[in-house]
Amino acid sequence: MAKNKNVLEITVKIDGDAWKKALDKSFDKKVKEVKVDGFRKGKVPRDLYEKKFGKESLFLEGADYVLQDAYQKALEDNKVIPVVQPNVDLKSIDENGVEFVFKIVTKPEVKVKKYKGLGIKKEEVEVTKEEVEHELHHLLERYQEVVTKEEGTVEEGNIAVIDFEGFKDGVAFDGGKGENYSLEIGSHTFIPGFEEQLIGMKTGEEKEIKVTFPEDYVSEELKGKEVTFKVKVNEIKEKVARELDADFFADLGLEGIDTKEKLMDEIEANIKAQKDMDQENQYIDHLLEEIGKNTEVDIPEEMVEEEIDRLMGRFEEQMKMQGISLDVYYQFTKITEKDLRAQMEKEAFSHVLYRLMLEEIMNLEKIEVTMEEAEKEAEELANKYQMPKDEFLKNFGGLDMIQYDLEMRKVIEQLKQWNQE
Repeated sequence: MAKNKNVLEITVKIDGDAWKKALDKSFDKKVKEVKVDGFRKGKVPRDLYEKKFGKESLFLEGADYVLQDAYQKALEDNKVIPVVQPNVDLKSIDENGVEFVFKIVTKPEVKVKKYKGLGIKKEEVEVTKEEVEHELHHLLERYQEVVTKEEGTVEEGNIAVIDFEGFKDGVAFDGGKGENYSLEIGSHTFIPGFEEQLIGMKTGEEKEIKVTFPEDYVSEELKGKEVTFKVKVNEIKEKVARELDADFFADLGLEGIDTKEKLMDEIEANIKAQKDMDQENQYIDHLLEEIGKNTEVDIPEEMVEEEIDRLMGRFEEQMKMQGISLDVYYQFTKITEKDLRAQMEKEAFSHVLYRLMLEEIMNLEKIEVTMEEAEKEAEELANKYQMPKDEFLKNFGGLDMIQYDLEMRKVIEQLKQWNQE
């Protein structure tokens, strides 16, 4: 067993009866997949199979059967607890046995030198009258009514309902056609110059619009090319500002909010709640950052890489929710997966550092969460998300993860108390 800080290389050999049984299982599977003249499928004798296909054909499948047992043996014999998924290499394999080399990363030693009395205070938040007025303005904008413009032409801020088709060198191109498309003038969602040329058009009017695609456009066929769009305006819509009247409060649907004064109070309370939450998160980040400066630990790069994998997965899910794949994201941003992983490295390192740090403080201060507390938390969260408890636990990662999450939150709450006294 070679040791390099917290990275262990452990060799495990599986031989004897265990290896023989694995090869037997491998043969039972393989024989069902091969065809030999004169024999029904799955009925080829072992000696004939090995003569035709070689004993070696059973080795890799057999190795798969004993891999998990070998890994458990590595952990138990060496009394180690891994902190990331191990790497495994096949050192040797033949009819007598198989040898695996597991690269196992264990938890590093953590020394938190100071985590109390750091003098970090949480700032009080304030909400200004201007902030409330600004949010009220946005609220009125969100509830604007959109009505058909019976007379006049397309203006900035109007919504033009259009049919369009694009042509390059007189030939229609893919993705350049739409019917009854609602385009807000000034939104800049179309190619530069397109929306501006709709201004002044009337309902029912048709027009040819010439525009040039940007040099960095995603389509190689169209980037930097001049094209012509045939456009027809089917309808013009305009937004009508709302008043703080009974209809508006009814549409708003907030219980007990039926006057401007009550609405302003509600807006102020919401802004303050959001500011309080943001300030709380900033305070915790600042607190952990300061404790991190007082912590000694040699973090294995494998732990950071695994956290980057987790962040990448979360980022990919966020992109999917916006209807964007990672491949499309890379095309638009002109960055590579390697670039994105590099951008996430600092955040990933901090996450691992803080996790190790909090675990060490939890052990030092003997902070515990009982399984009863974890069960209660699981039930409350399952009710909150309107899911059966078993399904919620499966999605969350099990009761142990609930318990761990509660432990980390308890430590953070205790740290806040120690540093606000």
